[in-house]
Amino acid sequence: QVQLVESGGGLVQAGGSLRLSCVASGIINSINWMAWYRQAPGKQRELVAGITRSGATEYGNSAKGRFTISRDNAKNTVFLQMSTLKPEDTAAYYCRWARDRFAYGEDYWGQGIQVTVSS
Repeated sequence: QVQLVESGGGLVQAGGSLRLSCVASGIINSINWMAWYRQAPGKQRELVAGITRSGATEYGNSAKGRFTISRDNAKNTVFLQMSTLKPEDTAAYYCRWARDRFAYGEDYWGQGIQVTVSS
């Protein structure tokens, strides 16, 4: 059974930093897209950052310049370094591993981890 486990979330003051980790266990085949999404109450889920196995990256507009995604393929781990956090970053963050970015029928999701940024 495949599991994605996120860690590193929590409560932080505005202006602070957090680093999220997502570790995959089990056998996962043909993964080319590893990404972080987030969803706040009353808002749609949005892409925060994504990275391919080859290292190409994509960032959502809200993340560009503040967040950095990276991965360690050998350890089946993807990271999200978040800096200069703002209250509007408060959301549940989800890790996603997929065959491809738009291959929603062949993907895995973590349970989500809460990030709360206080004023």
